[in-house]
Amino acid sequence: MVHTLNLAEAMARLGVDVSVWSLARGGDEGFFRAVDPAVKLRLVPFADRENETITDRIVRSIDTLRGAFDASAYDIVHAQDCISANAVGTCIRTIHHLDQFTTPILVECHEKAVVNPYARICVSRAVADEVRHGWGLAPEVIPNGVAYQRFADAASDASAAVEARGRWTSKLGEYVLAVGGIEPRKGSIDLLNAYAMLRERHPELTLVFAGGETLFDYRDYRADFDRRRAELDVEPIVLGNVPDDELPSLVAAGRVFAFPSVKEGFGLAAMEALSAGRPVVTRELPILREVFGDRVAYASTVPELADALADALTPDPQRVDAGRSLAASLTWEDAARRHLEFYARHPMPTRR
Repeated sequence: MVHTLNLAEAMARLGVDVSVWSLARGGDEGFFRAVDPAVKLRLVPFADRENETITDRIVRSIDTLRGAFDASAYDIVHAQDCISANAVGTCIRTIHHLDQFTTPILVECHEKAVVNPYARICVSRAVADEVRHGWGLAPEVIPNGVAYQRFADAASDASAAVEARGRWTSKLGEYVLAVGGIEPRKGSIDLLNAYAMLRERHPELTLVFAGGETLFDYRDYRADFDRRRAELDVEPIVLGNVPDDELPSLVAAGRVFAFPSVKEGFGLAAMEALSAGRPVVTRELPILREVFGDRVAYASTVPELADALADALTPDPQRVDAGRSLAASLTWEDAARRHLEFYARHPMPTRR
């Protein structure tokens, strides 16, 4: 949703009539933050059901959105995930990253969401190459933008920024931060294990996780996380969802930003940390090498992750400056302009 809302707002500022459709899960009346009123919001009610399997919930999500959506009012329909790509019919699809499912229905949904759109965008060359190798398709690459100024301002010497960072450090102490919740794709247990090793050298550091639940059910992984936490006798702080206006100061106040994801399409959260001048340690992945180059530190194993986090506690000023420059160069306005150029080259096929 960070991508969707920022891109929609940037398009609206360029004079485009933009609507964002989404399911309003659990009685939601809006998104995680206020949205520019120039963007029209179309929220489809979607009630929670007890004891519903993830497969059933996804199928119901597709059916609910399909029943509410009318494509006839739009020149371009652009789907940002598998659910919407299956629900809206003829569309352009952004493939942020590729998932691996074992349930037949979810495998079919994932396949259709890649194959059925008439044109595709990826936010990195590495993901585009996966699509090319897997399906023989050739997506356009349009990188994410980043809300650079929000995070740069949070790291500034302005009194309000200093005060906001101080509220976090008074609550959390000195901390290593991970954003994205606790789930397999984010490598949360690897980070927990690395933190246990790091704590032996730096007992003053706290490990903080921010971010809420996703559509998928990670209760088993969370149980494994909690068991491992008990075995290691460590107490990370799990904040859950953090209000959007408080997130930049949380990022800016951390000593190190940890990003040990095992799968990513771009790494927007890490790019936001670079905007705040924070040292970033990420997993050694081709996609992250492509996006970040030498502006972050990389680790392949848990011991390497612990070592890289320890080293990052003494930031390299040149790397920090290079990271800020990279983040500042990636604007949502540029992403919006490139999308509009793509739409012009890929108009909606004639409906029959």
